[in-house]
Amino acid sequence: MREELFDAIRKEAERRRNEFTEAPVPKIHIGMATCGIASGAMETKYAFEQTLAERNIEARIHTVGCVGHCYAEPVVVIDHPESGFPPVFYHEVTAGKARMLTKLFLEEGDPRFEHVYGATVENELIPSVMEFPRFSQEKRVVMEKCGHIDPEDIYDYIADDGYSTLVKSLRMLPDEVIREVRDSGLRGRGGAGFPTGRKWELVRKSVSSKNSVSPIVICNADEGDPGAYMDRTLLESNPHQILEGMILCAYATGAHKGMVYVRAEYPLAVKLVTKAIQQAKELGLLGKGILGTDFDLDIDVFQGSGAFVCGEETALIESVEGKRGMPRYRPPYPVEKGLQGEPTVINNVKTLASVPPILKNGAAWYRGIGTKESPGTAIFSVVGDVIHPGLVEIPMGVSLRTLIFDICGGIPDKKAFKSVQIGGPSGGCLPADFLDTPIDFDSLTEAGAMMGSGGMVVMDEDTCVVDVSRYFLDFTQNESCGKCTFCRIGTRHLLSILERMTKGEGREEDPEQLELLSEDIRNGSLCGLGKTAPNPVLTSLRYFRDEYEAHVSEKRCPGRICRPLTAFYIDLEKCARGCDACVGCCPVDAIFTTSTRKKGIDQVLCVKCGECVVACPPQYDAVKRVSPPNLAPIVEKK
Repeated sequence: MREELFDAIRKEAERRRNEFTEAPVPKIHIGMATCGIASGAMETKYAFEQTLAERNIEARIHTVGCVGHCYAEPVVVIDHPESGFPPVFYHEVTAGKARMLTKLFLEEGDPRFEHVYGATVENELIPSVMEFPRFSQEKRVVMEKCGHIDPEDIYDYIADDGYSTLVKSLRMLPDEVIREVRDSGLRGRGGAGFPTGRKWELVRKSVSSKNSVSPIVICNADEGDPGAYMDRTLLESNPHQILEGMILCAYATGAHKGMVYVRAEYPLAVKLVTKAIQQAKELGLLGKGILGTDFDLDIDVFQGSGAFVCGEETALIESVEGKRGMPRYRPPYPVEKGLQGEPTVINNVKTLASVPPILKNGAAWYRGIGTKESPGTAIFSVVGDVIHPGLVEIPMGVSLRTLIFDICGGIPDKKAFKSVQIGGPSGGCLPADFLDTPIDFDSLTEAGAMMGSGGMVVMDEDTCVVDVSRYFLDFTQNESCGKCTFCRIGTRHLLSILERMTKGEGREEDPEQLELLSEDIRNGSLCGLGKTAPNPVLTSLRYFRDEYEAHVSEKRCPGRICRPLTAFYIDLEKCARGCDACVGCCPVDAIFTTSTRKKGIDQVLCVKCGECVVACPPQYDAVKRVSPPNLAPIVEKK
């Protein structure tokens, strides 16, 4: 029965796909995830629609999710069958460029090479999308369909083999599904790296050992790390793959209730996953008697209020139950007693999205990707001082150097690499000596960092690691639920010491105090947030202790970031006579004109805002920032 029902759905999906692809008109694919919309994709889409109508050009607009090139948004791929060119990938397509491309390419056949991403005007090279460096070195398993299908159209997902794994798996016994996931070696992608198959087994055993229990499946999409947006992007680009993973998990564990826990700050993700659930119900892929079987499953969406601690599974459960989001004492674990006292399996978005490809291709196939102890792929949101920030999916075991320099383009402005923070506020800060470290659970932990949920912040030579530690401690201290003393008070003391150091008020005993206090917090905190909160401090102390000592002993910030430990001055040899750019931007009139008509900075009045650095024309580059202040060559006002 299940095959017959799904065959009819798949035929309709294929009919719609063929109708779209075989139409002899241009197809315009526009990235419409949050990153694209924030960069102006809505205006770009409207410009295409308006110009096509005005010029009476027939074309199809296909809205898709994020393709991963977040630095290039809005991105547009134009497939013009009559032009003789392969699909052309355009970057930073503003409304004006959209109107220009409509006229010159769609109407006149000129693809305008200077706007093509990866192309060169000289030899008119237009590589296929998959030949771009970002794609050619990736291995897309979870993100395979992102940027290719319309997340609001379930038929688009089904035409790309979506939900076929569900049909295949419904012919298997639940224990067989669990065994396949267990044998694949899939580890939780939410940060802890717990074996997924083992977690499912524990829930299944809890169900079989008790009477009248109703296990629950929860997709944890409470993504709160600064700079992390992998889960949001997956929900916005391919929500049905996450739902298919949830259905497979529910079937394997015996659950009939499911929930997507997503923070309310992700309105587009909430909208798209809600619509995806409704579409799946309409086609009989969710609800009562899925595809004619006796398997029932209802999935709801719960919007969290944005507390970072609710990413911890027991705090998440408390939040759903209407209580303040605070971690529970364990045991019992959620797999034994979770939401409403029922056995509950909680998996991250990326974990659940990995399940359909595994069951489709087999555990051995998945084991063939990545490393022995960390099979499969990892998705990172790479941000910070890097030329091509965005989403990247790579096989486990790829080195940090390959990811940062080969895939993401390296450090901009020819500056030197200094460090990378991996794992968000709970992660560690690794220096250049670790660039050849393989990216996997165990190697990163050994280095002092952690995989985390996939956030990665790259920092160049002008970064102050003390200030970075202060930033992350400020975040975790504010997000502490306050339940345990070590986290509530300990992080406050850590933050106070770091703030004192960045103000030039550090004490000789501060580095040692930071280490001792960090160890106490790590050993005494209740949940993962508290236990990992000191990681940025411990790793930066371990690898950049000289910078901490410079802040304390020399009252100097090597990165020239901490304002009380820096000063601005104007290089008279580079300053141009008659240029008043810096004068006009100074909010406190600290910049004066010397007798030679060049400029100087009154150090008493200067508030160190840095606006003069921004205002100084790059061809002069006359305004300098130095540390410590007493070494700055100050021009006296005459």
